[in-house]
Amino acid sequence: MKLPKTKFKIVCAVMVALITGTVMPFRGAAVDKVSMEEVIVKHLEAIGEADTRASITSRIITGTVTAAYHAPRIATFEGKAIMASTENKSFIGLQFENSGYAQEKFAYDGQDVTIGLMNPGERSNLGDFLLTHKDIVRFGMLGGILSSAWPLLNAADPKFKLSYAGTKKINGAPAIEVTLMPKKGSDIQVSIFLDQETYRHIRTEYTRVITAGLGANKDASGSQRPTRYRLVEDFSDFSKEGGLMFPHTYKISFSLDTMAGTGSADWTIKLNQFSFNQKIPPSTFKVQ
Repeated sequence: MKLPKTKFKIVCAVMVALITGTVMPFRGAAVDKVSMEEVIVKHLEAIGEADTRASITSRIITGTVTAAYHAPRIATFEGKAIMASTENKSFIGLQFENSGYAQEKFAYDGQDVTIGLMNPGERSNLGDFLLTHKDIVRFGMLGGILSSAWPLLNAADPKFKLSYAGTKKINGAPAIEVTLMPKKGSDIQVSIFLDQETYRHIRTEYTRVITAGLGANKDASGSQRPTRYRLVEDFSDFSKEGGLMFPHTYKISFSLDTMAGTGSADWTIKLNQFSFNQKIPPSTFKVQ
């Protein structure tokens, strides 16, 4: 039976009201259910039981590292890796058996961040970036959950703010994005990604873009371009050590694009030995 125009309009209006009143609130409720507190709890549960997490007061993790330079030169270096941490103190050391590229060292002793030289009198692009953006090391972000200083283990720290930022696909899989912003502000954007199914920490991205400056004239200004820095940490191959779930492959990728040139390199670290609750000398956390 065909409805009169007036009744047809009324039916349509009712249907719209029903859709608006049921479907839309449902979508809003689903979004509201996702809180930063819930994300933190599930992430901590993914690491291990609370008692086990509390029982491990220090970590010494060792393995091998392969450094691959892609630009401006192409080169590969093999070496050894060591990570040490206790409370908010951390150290990462990469040692290479090559006279052209000796080492990388990054440390925080609870007060100061120190970054080592890759060769006498020479610091790498990665070292320069971390020296400029010390909060990456100071707040325990570098090294992710492999470090006892990992900020999501102490989300109540007043020095920074964590915020839920939705979801994004990482390597084709859905992940939860969490942003970290120091309370004092920062010129770098930090995004932490947790696997949406397991809540394991799988990536951290650090990006900084410096807008192009003005040249001496119109032509010179047209030749200027933004300066870009991007640091990415990827974590994979998870399995239990000491009752906690840790990644056994840790990859650092760093790239820059400046007026002076471009650079790109990555460091793939394979971790194979985990030691817990050993006493670590305080000097470990200060690079000489």
